[in-house]
Amino acid sequence: MALKPLLSIKNLFATAQEKSVLQDINLEIHSGQTHVIIGANGVGKSSLGHLLVGKPHYQATKGTITFTGENLLEMSPAQRAHQGLFMAFQNPVTIPGVTNMNFLHTALNENRKAQGKSPLKMPDSLRLIKEKMAQLNIPLTFLRRGMNDNFSGGEKKRNELLQMVLLQPKLAILDETDSGLDLQMRQLMGRVINEMKQRGIAFILITHYIDLLHTIQPDRIHLMKNGMLNHVTDITMATQLLTNNQPTT
Repeated sequence: MALKPLLSIKNLFATAQEKSVLQDINLEIHSGQTHVIIGANGVGKSSLGHLLVGKPHYQATKGTITFTGENLLEMSPAQRAHQGLFMAFQNPVTIPGVTNMNFLHTALNENRKAQGKSPLKMPDSLRLIKEKMAQLNIPLTFLRRGMNDNFSGGEKKRNELLQMVLLQPKLAILDETDSGLDLQMRQLMGRVINEMKQRGIAFILITHYIDLLHTIQPDRIHLMKNGMLNHVTDITMATQLLTNNQPTT
């Protein structure tokens, strides 16, 4: 018997503020798979991620989405996160006055609460967070700073990766998280993705970096154009599309 997909999207059409952004999307993702989406600016790549996580003003007008066997469209954004859906945004939000440490500690315990686990005390959270920061070569000074407050673009992206490895979602959507990272950090990001894949975590990766495709060896590559997804046969074709600047950030 074939395994059921983690995420199943069928004949999906969607709008954002009454403007059509997605047209007849069909996509199946299984646990442990990585799907890469490439394409030009404004063609719907980010819109797909925003719709999946329940961002306001994004609305499905036709079609179905199931996640872990349940109707995703009936879930609130918080329920989707607690079910194991995570998105690292292209432009992460800034929350002045809330330290990274407090944000991460709260996020961890909200996740544990949804899973029926007892909350972690601050020292235990700190120990776990430090372990993950070391894995990502993130300085401990991040913890004292406001959530993305006065962070560079690269620092914000590292912070998103830290949240991902801490929360260990079932499906992570990375919206150009590699943008603003140097080559060494992109390589580290690729290794982290590969390690998480081995534990059954699935990814939707929106990217325009050729080297990352070779690092992660995606299961599927898709070209987004005019709100529609088209299958790209292999990394060679994707590389040609990226090199020709057809997909851009």
